Amino acid sequence: MSPRKSNMESSIYLGSDGWWHGRVTMGVKSDGSPDRRHRRAKTEVEIRRKVKELEALRDRGRAPKAGRKPTVQKWMETYLTDIASLKLRPRSLDDYWSKTRNDIIPGIGQHRLDKLEPEHLERMYRAMLDAGHAPSHVLKVHRILSRALKIAHRRRMVVENVATLVDPPSLDETEANPFTIEEAKAFLAAAVKRPTYMRWVVGVGMGFRQGECLGLRWSYVDLEGELFHPQWQLQRLTWRHGCDDPHQCGMRLHRFDPCPQDCTVHKGYKRGCPKPCAKTCTRHASACPDRKDGGLTYTRPKTKKSRNAVPIPPPFIPYLREHREQQEEAKAAAGDAWQEYGAVFTRPDGRPLDPRQDWEEFKELLAEAGIDDRRLYDGSRHTAGTILNELGVDIVTIMEILRHTQITQTRRYVQGRNHMAKAAMDRIGETVIPRPLTAPIETRTETTDSKADRARRRRRIR
Repeated sequence: MSPRKSNMESSIYLGSDGWWHGRVTMGVKSDGSPDRRHRRAKTEVEIRRKVKELEALRDRGRAPKAGRKPTVQKWMETYLTDIASLKLRPRSLDDYWSKTRNDIIPGIGQHRLDKLEPEHLERMYRAMLDAGHAPSHVLKVHRILSRALKIAHRRRMVVENVATLVDPPSLDETEANPFTIEEAKAFLAAAVKRPTYMRWVVGVGMGFRQGECLGLRWSYVDLEGELFHPQWQLQRLTWRHGCDDPHQCGMRLHRFDPCPQDCTVHKGYKRGCPKPCAKTCTRHASACPDRKDGGLTYTRPKTKKSRNAVPIPPPFIPYLREHREQQEEAKAAAGDAWQEYGAVFTRPDGRPLDPRQDWEEFKELLAEAGIDDRRLYDGSRHTAGTILNELGVDIVTIMEILRHTQITQTRRYVQGRNHMAKAAMDRIGETVIPRPLTAPIETRTETTDSKADRARRRRRIR
């Protein structure tokens, strides 16, 4: 009679089906029943290897939890709904959902979480690049997926985060194209006749982000102390359903069939034809009669440092006072049509400026000023950092003005100019060689020397 195995000892045997089987005791399940894991292989050597690997995971406390693992789609939905939503800002969460629905789920959503391999991710990234997505887009998808898999690994749902085994596409830093001082003056000269003139002065002259400019309210402007307090920003958030059945609510807007190849409805759209809805689609919240948490909304800036007070340049103060007086006149003229938000920069009815219209006005001003096309970020935030650098302001002070948390962020915003580099090299040249040479340097051509002449020179040197 063979001795009885101890409670934690594994068993290996050859089954009647011709396969070798291994059973490993991992402990107990959440309901108190024994947790016995099963492995099988064609050979005894292979089954012993699998059993030892599982025992090693058990002994290190890294064995995955018992039970069938969810698919990547199911886990991503759980991660975004129950975990990421507690930490991410609304705009960031919307971006996570968008890339999950449009890229991750169609690419690898049906794989079981514990069966996901690095090759699956690599094929998905390659398909995205072939479809025309920028490397920066693919890199964002990789980071979202890696974060979700990291949480799954931490909770022992998978043995390893396979995203750490994959090299995402390399990303070339987008080169900033800020205004020169002359271009900044031309831009503001084009804006001076518009009621939004001070919005562009603050954006270009102080490096405020678009959301920070449009989110400024008079209660956070201290003209006496000459300080802005950017406690809030204006953002457009995605609407969410407030009804009990989001799928049924958006039924008339669901599109389950893809567009035909010769589709003319979406011709000219930057993103092409929209992807068909999933069978359980819960989108289209903008049409929900009980929609909530969307539209133009005041939100907190991303970091605590972004809310630091910023000194207002003294020359700006008279213009800001005049701007407030003009706003009071517009409010009196509008009467009951005025909607009070306390915003510094408003539409004619008192509502905050729309970010889309603000962007369109920026493009119009570029054309009026004769400046080549560029990003709004380049024309405001990057411009302020670069001009401060040209005026001789040190990098740490620029970091404080732009309210960055790391100095490496500031260095990406500060762009050097060719004329500054030339002036610097002129100064070092004058330092190293302070006066012209009195005699020209004699040149000698080795090709005219004979072998004997070269040999004699070498002997003299020795």
